[in-house]
Amino acid sequence: MPTTPRSNRLRQPLEDDAVALGILENTYNPTLVEFYGELGLDFVWIDLEHAGPSPWDGDRLEALLRAADVTETELLVRLPEPDPGMIRKALDAGVRSLFVSRIETADEVRQALEASRFEYDGDPGRRGFASPRASRWGTADDYAGTEDDEIVLGVTIENPTAVDNIDDILAVPELGFVFAGPLDLAVSTGHPGEPTHEDVEQHVDRIREAALEADVPLGGLGFGMDDVNEKAEAGYQILNIGSTTGALQGTVQSWLDEYGSG
Repeated sequence: MPTTPRSNRLRQPLEDDAVALGILENTYNPTLVEFYGELGLDFVWIDLEHAGPSPWDGDRLEALLRAADVTETELLVRLPEPDPGMIRKALDAGVRSLFVSRIETADEVRQALEASRFEYDGDPGRRGFASPRASRWGTADDYAGTEDDEIVLGVTIENPTAVDNIDDILAVPELGFVFAGPLDLAVSTGHPGEPTHEDVEQHVDRIREAALEADVPLGGLGFGMDDVNEKAEAGYQILNIGSTTGALQGTVQSWLDEYGSG
Protein backbone atom coordinates (compact mmCIF):
# COMPACT_ATOMS: atom_id res chain seq x y z
CA MET A 1 0.00 0.00 0.00
CA PRO A 2 1.51 3.44 -0.93
CA THR A 3 2.71 5.62 1.94
CA THR A 4 2.45 9.38 2.35
CA PRO A 5 5.48 11.30 1.03
CA ARG A 6 7.75 12.76 3.68
CA SER A 7 7.75 16.51 4.30
CA ASN A 8 10.84 18.70 4.64
CA ARG A 9 10.62 20.42 8.02
CA LEU A 10 13.14 23.13 7.11
CA ARG A 11 11.26 24.27 4.01
CA GLN A 12 8.27 25.71 5.85
CA PRO A 13 10.09 28.28 8.03
CA LEU A 14 12.04 29.46 4.98
CA GLU A 15 8.83 29.95 3.02
CA ASP A 16 7.23 31.72 6.01
CA ASP A 17 10.18 34.14 6.41
CA ALA A 18 10.78 32.65 9.85
CA VAL A 19 14.11 31.79 11.49
CA ALA A 20 15.31 28.19 11.83
CA LEU A 21 17.79 27.42 14.62
CA GLY A 22 20.11 24.45 14.69
CA ILE A 23 23.32 22.99 16.04
CA LEU A 24 26.38 21.37 14.48
CA GLU A 25 26.48 17.74 15.65
CA ASN A 26 30.20 17.19 15.18
CA THR A 27 30.39 13.80 16.87
CA TYR A 28 28.08 12.27 14.22
CA ASN A 29 26.05 10.40 16.83
CA PRO A 30 22.44 9.38 16.04
CA THR A 31 21.50 9.51 19.73
CA LEU A 32 22.51 13.17 19.93
CA VAL A 33 20.65 13.96 16.70
CA GLU A 34 17.53 12.49 18.29
CA PHE A 35 18.16 14.37 21.55
CA TYR A 36 18.52 17.71 19.77
CA GLY A 37 15.19 17.07 18.12
CA GLU A 38 13.63 16.43 21.51
CA LEU A 39 15.04 19.78 22.66
CA GLY A 40 13.14 21.49 19.84
CA LEU A 41 15.86 22.47 17.38
CA ASP A 42 14.67 23.06 13.82
CA PHE A 43 17.68 21.33 12.27
CA VAL A 44 20.83 19.41 13.08
CA TRP A 45 23.81 20.25 10.89
CA ILE A 46 25.95 17.33 9.75
CA ASP A 47 29.18 18.58 8.15
CA LEU A 48 30.69 16.06 5.74
CA GLU A 49 33.27 18.51 4.38
CA HIS A 50 35.73 18.86 7.24
CA ALA A 51 35.23 15.68 9.28
CA GLY A 52 32.97 12.75 9.94
CA PRO A 53 32.06 9.86 7.66
CA SER A 54 32.55 9.82 3.92
CA PRO A 55 29.80 11.71 2.06
CA TRP A 56 29.40 8.52 0.02
CA ASP A 57 28.57 6.46 3.13
CA GLY A 58 24.85 5.96 2.68
CA ASP A 59 24.52 3.62 5.68
CA ARG A 60 25.89 6.24 8.10
CA LEU A 61 23.65 8.91 6.62
CA GLU A 62 20.61 6.67 6.93
CA ALA A 63 21.26 6.11 10.64
CA LEU A 64 21.51 9.85 11.28
CA LEU A 65 18.40 10.52 9.20
CA ARG A 66 16.33 7.97 11.11
CA ALA A 67 17.31 9.66 14.37
CA ALA A 68 16.14 13.01 12.98
CA ASP A 69 12.86 11.53 11.75
CA VAL A 70 12.01 10.18 15.22
CA THR A 71 11.76 13.67 16.71
CA GLU A 72 10.80 15.63 13.59
CA THR A 73 13.90 17.74 13.35
CA GLU A 74 15.57 18.13 9.95
CA LEU A 75 19.06 16.95 9.08
CA LEU A 76 20.98 19.69 7.22
CA VAL A 77 23.90 18.04 5.43
CA ARG A 78 26.89 19.90 4.03
CA LEU A 79 28.70 18.22 1.15
CA PRO A 80 32.35 19.05 0.39
CA GLU A 81 31.87 19.88 -3.30
CA PRO A 82 29.14 20.25 -5.94
CA ASP A 83 29.62 16.74 -7.30
CA PRO A 84 26.33 15.65 -8.99
CA GLY A 85 26.86 11.99 -8.08
CA MET A 86 27.49 12.87 -4.44
CA ILE A 87 24.37 15.02 -4.35
CA ARG A 88 22.23 12.23 -5.79
CA LYS A 89 23.71 9.72 -3.32
CA ALA A 90 22.83 11.91 -0.32
CA LEU A 91 19.31 12.57 -1.57
CA ASP A 92 18.66 8.89 -2.28
CA ALA A 93 19.67 8.10 1.31
CA GLY A 94 16.85 10.40 2.39
CA VAL A 95 18.53 13.80 2.86
CA ARG A 96 16.07 16.56 2.02
CA SER A 97 18.06 19.63 3.09
CA LEU A 98 21.66 20.06 2.02
CA PHE A 99 24.21 22.63 0.98
CA VAL A 100 27.36 22.32 -1.04
CA SER A 101 30.77 23.92 -0.61
CA ARG A 102 33.43 25.07 -3.08
CA ILE A 103 30.94 26.97 -5.24
CA GLU A 104 32.28 29.85 -7.33
CA THR A 105 29.93 30.35 -10.29
CA ALA A 106 26.26 30.29 -11.17
CA ASP A 107 26.91 27.42 -13.59
CA GLU A 108 28.17 25.24 -10.72
CA VAL A 109 25.07 26.10 -8.69
CA ARG A 110 22.80 25.24 -11.59
CA GLN A 111 24.54 21.88 -12.12
CA ALA A 112 24.07 21.06 -8.43
CA LEU A 113 20.38 21.95 -8.57
CA GLU A 114 19.85 19.95 -11.76
CA ALA A 115 21.32 16.91 -9.99
CA SER A 116 18.76 17.33 -7.19
CA ARG A 117 15.64 17.49 -9.37
CA PHE A 118 13.57 15.19 -11.56
CA GLU A 119 12.38 18.34 -13.32
CA TYR A 120 14.32 21.58 -13.22
CA ASP A 121 13.43 25.03 -14.54
CA GLY A 122 10.94 23.60 -17.02
CA ASP A 123 13.26 20.89 -18.33
CA PRO A 124 14.12 17.30 -17.31
CA GLY A 125 16.43 17.22 -14.31
CA ARG A 126 19.34 14.92 -13.60
CA ARG A 127 18.26 13.34 -10.34
CA GLY A 128 18.09 9.80 -11.65
CA PHE A 129 15.28 7.46 -10.65
CA ALA A 130 15.58 4.51 -8.30
CA SER A 131 13.77 3.05 -5.28
CA PRO A 132 16.08 3.99 -2.38
CA ARG A 133 15.23 5.10 1.14
CA ALA A 134 14.07 8.51 -0.16
CA SER A 135 11.16 6.78 -1.90
CA ARG A 136 10.58 4.49 1.07
CA TRP A 137 11.98 1.75 -1.12
CA GLY A 138 9.39 2.32 -3.81
CA THR A 139 6.30 2.57 -1.55
CA ALA A 140 5.95 6.38 -1.43
CA ASP A 141 2.85 7.69 -3.16
CA ASP A 142 3.74 9.85 -6.21
CA TYR A 143 7.42 9.99 -5.29
CA ALA A 144 8.52 11.54 -8.61
CA GLY A 145 5.69 14.07 -8.51
CA THR A 146 6.33 15.31 -4.96
CA GLU A 147 10.04 14.82 -4.23
CA ASP A 148 11.29 17.95 -6.03
CA ASP A 149 9.08 20.16 -3.85
CA GLU A 150 10.63 18.75 -0.67
CA ILE A 151 14.31 19.27 -1.57
CA VAL A 152 16.05 22.39 -0.26
CA LEU A 153 19.52 22.81 -1.76
CA GLY A 154 21.72 25.74 -0.78
CA VAL A 155 25.32 26.75 -1.34
CA THR A 156 28.09 28.12 0.83
CA ILE A 157 29.61 31.43 -0.23
CA GLU A 158 33.14 31.18 1.08
CA ASN A 159 35.60 32.81 -1.32
CA PRO A 160 35.98 36.20 -3.06
CA THR A 161 35.17 34.76 -6.50
CA ALA A 162 31.79 33.54 -5.28
CA VAL A 163 31.16 36.93 -3.66
CA ASP A 164 31.98 38.65 -6.96
CA ASN A 165 29.45 36.37 -8.67
CA ILE A 166 26.83 36.60 -5.92
CA ASP A 167 24.13 38.29 -8.00
CA ASP A 168 24.36 35.65 -10.75
CA ILE A 169 24.38 32.86 -8.14
CA LEU A 170 21.29 34.22 -6.43
CA ALA A 171 19.48 34.39 -9.78
CA VAL A 172 19.76 30.64 -10.35
CA PRO A 173 16.21 29.21 -10.26
CA GLU A 174 15.10 27.18 -7.23
CA LEU A 175 18.15 27.96 -5.10
CA GLY A 176 17.08 27.12 -1.55
CA PHE A 177 19.44 29.44 0.35
CA VAL A 178 22.95 30.85 0.52
CA PHE A 179 25.12 30.30 3.57
CA ALA A 180 27.67 33.00 4.36
CA GLY A 181 30.84 31.23 5.53
CA PRO A 182 32.99 33.69 7.52
CA LEU A 183 35.53 31.09 8.67
CA ASP A 184 36.30 29.96 5.13
CA LEU A 185 36.11 33.52 3.84
CA ALA A 186 38.76 34.39 6.41
CA VAL A 187 41.03 31.72 4.95
CA SER A 188 40.38 32.67 1.33
CA THR A 189 41.09 36.35 2.02
CA GLY A 190 44.36 35.64 3.82
CA HIS A 191 43.08 36.04 7.39
CA PRO A 192 42.69 32.47 8.74
CA GLY A 193 41.08 32.35 12.17
CA GLU A 194 39.84 35.96 11.92
CA PRO A 195 36.15 35.80 10.95
CA THR A 196 35.62 39.34 12.22
CA HIS A 197 38.42 40.85 10.14
CA GLU A 198 37.29 43.93 8.20
CA ASP A 199 37.84 42.25 4.81
CA VAL A 200 35.74 39.25 5.85
CA GLU A 201 32.93 41.35 7.27
CA GLN A 202 32.77 43.36 4.05
CA HIS A 203 32.24 40.17 2.08
CA VAL A 204 29.63 38.89 4.54
CA ASP A 205 27.76 42.20 4.37
CA ARG A 206 27.78 42.00 0.57
CA ILE A 207 26.34 38.47 0.69
CA ARG A 208 23.65 39.51 3.17
CA GLU A 209 22.57 42.58 1.23
CA ALA A 210 22.44 40.68 -2.06
CA ALA A 211 20.47 37.77 -0.57
CA LEU A 212 17.90 40.08 1.01
CA GLU A 213 17.57 42.01 -2.26
CA ALA A 214 17.09 38.77 -4.24
CA ASP A 215 14.69 37.36 -1.61
CA VAL A 216 16.81 34.22 -1.20
CA PRO A 217 17.02 32.86 2.37
CA LEU A 218 20.33 33.52 4.12
CA GLY A 219 22.15 31.21 6.52
CA GLY A 220 25.09 31.79 8.81
CA LEU A 221 26.96 31.07 12.00
CA GLY A 222 26.03 32.55 15.35
CA PHE A 223 28.94 33.49 17.60
CA GLY A 224 27.03 33.56 20.89
CA MET A 225 23.35 34.23 21.41
CA ASP A 226 23.70 38.02 21.23
CA ASP A 227 25.11 37.55 17.73
CA VAL A 228 22.36 35.05 16.86
CA ASN A 229 19.68 37.56 17.89
CA GLU A 230 21.37 40.36 15.95
CA LYS A 231 21.60 38.21 12.81
CA ALA A 232 17.98 37.14 13.10
CA GLU A 233 17.03 40.82 13.22
CA ALA A 234 19.32 41.47 10.24
CA GLY A 235 17.48 39.02 8.01
CA TYR A 236 19.21 35.66 8.52
CA GLN A 237 16.77 32.73 8.36
CA ILE A 238 19.07 29.75 9.04
CA LEU A 239 21.31 30.15 12.07
CA ASN A 240 23.69 27.68 13.63
CA ILE A 241 23.84 28.44 17.36
CA GLY A 242 26.71 26.16 18.38
CA SER A 243 28.18 22.69 18.28
CA THR A 244 28.14 19.56 20.41
CA THR A 245 31.80 19.84 21.37
CA GLY A 246 31.48 23.59 21.95
CA ALA A 247 28.55 23.05 24.32
CA LEU A 248 30.41 20.32 26.18
CA GLN A 249 33.54 22.42 26.43
CA GLY A 250 31.66 25.36 27.90
CA THR A 251 29.77 23.24 30.42
CA VAL A 252 32.71 21.11 31.56
CA GLN A 253 35.00 24.14 31.80
CA SER A 254 32.43 25.90 33.99
CA TRP A 255 32.34 22.88 36.29
CA LEU A 256 36.12 22.87 36.57
CA ASP A 257 36.21 26.62 37.18
CA GLU A 258 33.68 26.24 39.98
CA TYR A 259 35.43 23.31 41.62
CA GLY A 260 36.67 24.38 45.01
CA SER A 261 35.48 27.95 44.54
CA GLY A 262 32.83 27.51 47.23
